[in-house]
Amino acid sequence: MHQYEAVAGTQAADATGGPLSGCVALVTGASSGIGAATALALARQGVAVALAARRTERLEELATAIREQDGACVALTADLCDVAQARQIVEDAVDRFGRLDVLVNNAGYVAMGAFEDGDPEDWERMVDLNFTAVLHSSQAALPHLLRAAAQGPRGVADVVNVSSVGGRVVRKNNSVYSATKHAVCAFSEALRQEVTGRGVRVGLVEPGLTVTEMATGPGSAAARGMPQNAWLQAEDIARGITFMITQPPHAAVNEIMMRPTAQEH
Repeated sequence: MHQYEAVAGTQAADATGGPLSGCVALVTGASSGIGAATALALARQGVAVALAARRTERLEELATAIREQDGACVALTADLCDVAQARQIVEDAVDRFGRLDVLVNNAGYVAMGAFEDGDPEDWERMVDLNFTAVLHSSQAALPHLLRAAAQGPRGVADVVNVSSVGGRVVRKNNSVYSATKHAVCAFSEALRQEVTGRGVRVGLVEPGLTVTEMATGPGSAAARGMPQNAWLQAEDIARGITFMITQPPHAAVNEIMMRPTAQEH
């Protein structure tokens, strides 16, 4: 059994009758965690999904799970720290499916620790992946999203940027990561104001402690006394993203902050 089978099997994909049937989404950081859960959730809504991440094997595993539920998808191996690749995945998704209705900028990297002892290579990777890649994929996607909003049956298109509570609540030993996520918050609001009159909604999702590889691996955030069974699951965040995208065209959910019930800050 591949790792996504149990999750995908909980609800069969409805590729013909879902509320987003006929739409195409590009999800970055789709090889695990929030990205994988979001791709599965969107596929169950009838969305054709382009999956982007570095780990080809994990992408293909997820693609198999989606196809087994009658969903449509394509796996796009890319390192989004490379500007050209961050832009190319957009064109590859459009080439494969002919349109783009939703962009979910989810890929991210975290390295915790005191700034004075920090590794500049870690800083650069956080800036490149958490923020710069968001700029380039968003700019590359905008012409396609604007076209989908103007000509598509929904009359709207969506950008969803996955930030973090760390972009709002800053703590020591988290300086550069918080800075990149705060930048995503600011960018999202500015972009929203630019495109909202043309039918493109920009949503910002800010998860708190969530059980993902990034949150539980080396260099990740400390649990601050909370057991992992009290944390959010990736599927919780995916439901929030799906909620944003499935609103009627006249309604825009611009920001969702999601924390575990037990998380104080």
